[in-house]
Amino acid sequence: MTISPRRAALAALAAVAGVALASCTVPTAGVAMAATATSGHAPPELDRYYTQQLAWGPCTPFAGNDADRAAFAAPGLDCATLTVPLDYSQPDGRVAEIAVLRHRTTAAAGRVGSLVVNPGGPGGSGIELAAQFGAAQQDGPFDVVGFDPRGVGASTPAIDCMTDKEIDAQRAETDVDVSPAAVARLDEENRRAAALCVERSGGADVIAHSDTRDVARDMDVLRAALGEQKLTYLGYSYGTRIGSSYAELFPGNVRAMVLDGAIDPTQSALDSAVAQMQGFQKAFEAFAADCAGKPGCPLPGDPAGATAAYQALVRPLIEKPAPVRDSDRTLSYSDAVTATIAALYNPAAWPKLTAGLTELRAGDGTTLMTLADAYYGRTAQGAYGNSQEALMVVNCADGARVDDPEVTAETARKVNEVAPFQDSGIEIPATRNVCSYLPVEPVTPHLPKVDGLPQTLVVSTTGDPSTPYQAGVSLARALDARLLTFEGTQHTIALQGNRCVDTIVGNYLVNLSLPPADPRCTAGTS
Repeated sequence: MTISPRRAALAALAAVAGVALASCTVPTAGVAMAATATSGHAPPELDRYYTQQLAWGPCTPFAGNDADRAAFAAPGLDCATLTVPLDYSQPDGRVAEIAVLRHRTTAAAGRVGSLVVNPGGPGGSGIELAAQFGAAQQDGPFDVVGFDPRGVGASTPAIDCMTDKEIDAQRAETDVDVSPAAVARLDEENRRAAALCVERSGGADVIAHSDTRDVARDMDVLRAALGEQKLTYLGYSYGTRIGSSYAELFPGNVRAMVLDGAIDPTQSALDSAVAQMQGFQKAFEAFAADCAGKPGCPLPGDPAGATAAYQALVRPLIEKPAPVRDSDRTLSYSDAVTATIAALYNPAAWPKLTAGLTELRAGDGTTLMTLADAYYGRTAQGAYGNSQEALMVVNCADGARVDDPEVTAETARKVNEVAPFQDSGIEIPATRNVCSYLPVEPVTPHLPKVDGLPQTLVVSTTGDPSTPYQAGVSLARALDARLLTFEGTQHTIALQGNRCVDTIVGNYLVNLSLPPADPRCTAGTS
């Protein structure tokens, strides 16, 4: 189960590709704009989807908030909707409309084709990521294309489980009553929440077909609609699950694939959650050690002391939430932990976390609330997108549904053991969660079978707090991919300004050229 805030690609592929193009010939196959599906992978009953023409137009109608409206008004952007069957076994039935954004290259020569990108999640918006590549990409070798996976963002029908006020109320709560009566009430609340999720999302079929394998099928329809004979893809975090699913379903349709921040395909959702939180504990300890050397830091540098000091700061919020300046909202315990986890994704956010914890020591929850709001995608007007709702539903469909309450409780206890910084100290009751009541049939974790897949590139960071390094090793082995190791402490690294990483990634995406052995890059190589 991956927890991932909205993120942007932070470096220009154009600069990387400029180096690659200077010395190598650029392949030009697959750049024709007529939509033609690769032979053997488009059954006749899906022909109308694979041969559809995208009607490109302005992107601002696809924006869900003011920030997106401003970003989507930038020059060089086109948007369209891609029609796919909601259920691929019933192609003449109900359909979904997938939001697609394209950042057109202005390169007069050397265009390779379309680079499809995904930021992770589940629930992250691909059209936001593609737009954020910005003007620096305009003369690069690719049209950068992002799509909102089915159920997410501007795609319809959209997953919708809670109102904005209900999300605010849930964030403000901390359950402390673990009596049998309270557990029974929680179980019934989860049952009602699942029923509302089905109703508000447009029916059981929307929830049932929100899984990643259906998203991968959608991406192949998108490949054809873009006029690409082969797919070039860059996926971060949960985007690696989309990529590996695509590779398993359509290995012969892959031109190039970079998977950064991998999810281990062999791990169950519960084992993945434990491994992930173990990574966040390590990142927390690295943050504390860094913070301790700075004036005014509220944490000591040793791991045990830092965990104890952090718990002393945040656990009082269970009984007494902290005020937030210029607001009637208060910072809850769960929001304080969410803010911390959000900041642990990247050292660039550590100074803000230090400031927030320092404020909290003085009884002020403002900065931590700002971090938590950014994680949840809450606007200043109190509106939310559906990223967190989609994260829950897609993870349920992909394997997080567990019907045994004792197993769920035991997993939570293991999480507290490996990540004590976020342990509330409250007894963990055995209860069924919302996943148990959703109409999904989770996929069993397995090694993907990828006969005929060209060599791909997996990027894994040694100190990644969200997707552990070993998961990348496992995925690279499963795909027979080249493994690029980055030595650092952050979540994902490709095309984010590290010269060593970006040169390898750029040469591969543009020229299909990989180093002869599994390479390693280090932080500060920029």
